[in-house]
Amino acid sequence: MHPAAMFRPLALLRHAAATLTLIVAPCLASAQFALQPLPYPSDALEPFIDQVTMEIHHGRHHKAYVDNLNAQIEQAPELAALSLDTLQGQISRFSTAVRNNGGGHYNHTLFWDLMAPEGQRGAPEGALLADIVGTFGSLEALQTQFEAAALGRFGSGWAWLIVTPAGELVITSTPNQDNPLMDLPGIVRGTPILALDVWEHAYYLKYQNRRGEYADLWWNVVNWNEVGRRHAAAQPARQP
Repeated sequence: MHPAAMFRPLALLRHAAATLTLIVAPCLASAQFALQPLPYPSDALEPFIDQVTMEIHHGRHHKAYVDNLNAQIEQAPELAALSLDTLQGQISRFSTAVRNNGGGHYNHTLFWDLMAPEGQRGAPEGALLADIVGTFGSLEALQTQFEAAALGRFGSGWAWLIVTPAGELVITSTPNQDNPLMDLPGIVRGTPILALDVWEHAYYLKYQNRRGEYADLWWNVVNWNEVGRRHAAAQPARQP
């Protein structure tokens, strides 16, 4: 055997490894954003939100937003250095695809956390309840105004309860996958503490075109413990 031939298998292995690295590395680099599991079983919100809707909503719709957002990193590598929350506040720098999919990922990640199984939901209390009563007059008044925002959103979108930079509670809504963190014209900006998805895929299997019934019954699954935590975290720093 010619001496050089003894090194051919090793050379071939090195070439194969280098080729595989070139193929795999871009895939790894593009996986900046990840779809987290639901924080509870997919049937945990029955009977108000059915298991099939939850599985399709999370496993297909939300997953598509994450996959499509990661696909944008090749065109906008700076995305890889941004957290999901930070991205929302800089969304005007990016393409419509980043806006739609980045918003979709953020909105749904928040939405899952704002719901909880029975026994884990809590109730409005303390500073949150005082703020609700002081702003809207009562919890019932908040719910009525919030549902009006959800029903008044033409087409697809979201209803929100936010804490503004001044520390005020405000109800607002956005189209499509926009949200109140985005630096976009027409957005009432603030920190979301409550959110309702009014895209048809969020409710159509169970409620068909009865968005109002969906919005009304949704209060039964709201995670008030999480709303209260986010309300406290969103308060502006007090000057000494």
